[in-house]
Amino acid sequence: MNVELFQKAGLTEGETKVYLALLELGLTTSGHIVTRASIAKSMVYPILEKLIRKGLVSYIVKEKTKYFQAADPDKLLEYVDEKEDELDDVRKKIEDVLPSLLLKQKMSNKSEATMYLGIKGLRTCHEHFYKKLKKGEYYYYFGVPEYQPDEQHIYWKKDHIRRVKAGIRCQLLFNKGTNREILKNRNSFKGAEARYMPSDVKTPAAFMIYKDTTSIILQHPTPIAVEIINQEIADSFLEYFQEFWKRSKKFI
Repeated sequence: MNVELFQKAGLTEGETKVYLALLELGLTTSGHIVTRASIAKSMVYPILEKLIRKGLVSYIVKEKTKYFQAADPDKLLEYVDEKEDELDDVRKKIEDVLPSLLLKQKMSNKSEATMYLGIKGLRTCHEHFYKKLKKGEYYYYFGVPEYQPDEQHIYWKKDHIRRVKAGIRCQLLFNKGTNREILKNRNSFKGAEARYMPSDVKTPAAFMIYKDTTSIILQHPTPIAVEIINQEIADSFLEYFQEFWKRSKKFI
């Protein structure tokens, strides 16, 4: 694989080696990464931390041991988009190798629970619904917090534009106390309906459900998301959502 190509996309040589190693290994520990990536043991954790902040790597903890996993390869395109004018040629080349990267990932074993850190990691987790939902299908949120960082409101507006183009629908339940203008904005997008939670219970975390996936998302003060892929868990959380939705009132 052309390491220089990934460096032009914004990754260092070490980050590229670790990311490609993770694509091939799937869920694994740092020791295996050191061997496969051919890097110094002292460098593996600093490199993994950088990749986590960039939203390209996530991890879970099993029996006090961290297991790392590469994010979807198409996240690399986001780095290219930030330099679209000067890196247009790089984008095309990454698109060319994307099928082989996806194949590497499919050949590895995936975990059922994945943790994402930072704003970019949170967004990576949220945007996974584009890979599973078809036109006309829904995702559901409940417990959306009263406060969210301003940059997140900007992101959600852009994401709703993308969602509308994909023909995907959503139902959103915001905690009471949330500014009415926020609900008014979300309801202005086609295929979205936002309401207030029917209960005064407020939590800083929100819950997203679709298909076999449940995501627990905390946006402030430390952005973190936990994605659980399990049909029974998703069905259970969807029942909670449907009960809340049934008791909620249409936003006026």
